[in-house]
Amino acid sequence: MTAEGFLEGRRLQLARGVLLQCIMGGYPAARFYGSDDGDLALVADPAQIHPLPWSDEPRAFAICDADELTGESSNLSTRGQLKKVIARYASLGLAPVVATELEFFVFAPNTDPTQPFQPPVGRDGRREDGHSAFSVSSNNGLRPFFSEVYKCMAALGLPRDTFMHEMGVSQFEINLLHGDPLLLADQTFLFKHLLKEVALKHGLTVVCMAKPLAHTPGSSMHIHQSIVEIGSGKNVFSDADGQPTAMFRHFIGGQQAGMADFTALFAPNVNSYQRLCHPFASPNNACWSHDNRAAGLRIPASSPVARRVENRLPGADANPYLAIAASLAAGLYGIEHELEPSEAIQGEFDVPDHLSLPCTLHAALERLKRSQLAKELFGTEFIEGYVASKTMELTSFFDEITPWERRVLAAQA
Repeated sequence: MTAEGFLEGRRLQLARGVLLQCIMGGYPAARFYGSDDGDLALVADPAQIHPLPWSDEPRAFAICDADELTGESSNLSTRGQLKKVIARYASLGLAPVVATELEFFVFAPNTDPTQPFQPPVGRDGRREDGHSAFSVSSNNGLRPFFSEVYKCMAALGLPRDTFMHEMGVSQFEINLLHGDPLLLADQTFLFKHLLKEVALKHGLTVVCMAKPLAHTPGSSMHIHQSIVEIGSGKNVFSDADGQPTAMFRHFIGGQQAGMADFTALFAPNVNSYQRLCHPFASPNNACWSHDNRAAGLRIPASSPVARRVENRLPGADANPYLAIAASLAAGLYGIEHELEPSEAIQGEFDVPDHLSLPCTLHAALERLKRSQLAKELFGTEFIEGYVASKTMELTSFFDEITPWERRVLAAQA
């Protein structure tokens, strides 16, 4: 939209079906978004209008709500779903606080998708070999890229906590500062857009797939969650003596009750399960533990005021609005129904059957399709539409024969 049109308040409208567009570009049957495929209004959030510092010509980026023309939020909007979850907390005098940890890979351009991704050629003329976790070395040649990333983050008002090299080859992680869930979802979304745009300027490719490289750790989007009282700001997960509260237990119980049903919301793509089924600290379970990275729900070591629950299931490919909404909704369900969690686990452990999670997109979608809890918390229209769109993507994947099948199976009798 032109700046003049935006400033005049001209309304931008969007067909409802676009909110269910699958990643290949197609749409599920019209019955999932209204047979008329009528318009929605895109309403810019005044706090999320940003001039883009990396653009060569003046441009701005506005994060919008997708609202029905009657004014209410569209049930198909993931940002709208998150706002509804936050409102349910507020009705109880509570406010969730979250932080996201986003991992991503920085690769050389990949023009042939049949070939694996490769790290960029470093300043020493070599490609990184994967031995650089937490390294302070700059021989990978990425310092100019990251310098612009930092400058652009500052210009967009994106505060960062820590930035580090992760375990994978040319893999990195940023921790965003904790705060309001909607703000953190907006910041995570905007940061991923920033990464890709700045990378293109530097002749690089940023990949937020869950598992872009074989035999290498995948990329997560861990979600740290706590709850405070509105007004006092007191963390309701700790009592006056610094001990865990019943609300803390119930929140974990709700997370456990929802994780299997919501796996397709946290792990939305075929590739997501490559990360979960080859777990390098990527647990596909609903166990909980104190400071054990093998558990899907980890309680990081912290002071009582910072007591929180880390959901380690979501990948970097997850929609931040939807992943945060699903995690917080499950926790609130546990609080409202006073659900008790399982016993905490420590050390090496075998996952009990009732705490295991779907390990393929097909299984996850079947679980989500049957979930009355998901329909109760997000509405039948959203869940059925989401499943329909993701089923199209899964079908498209099965329409292709992979190099592994040709290499291994073609010679079989």
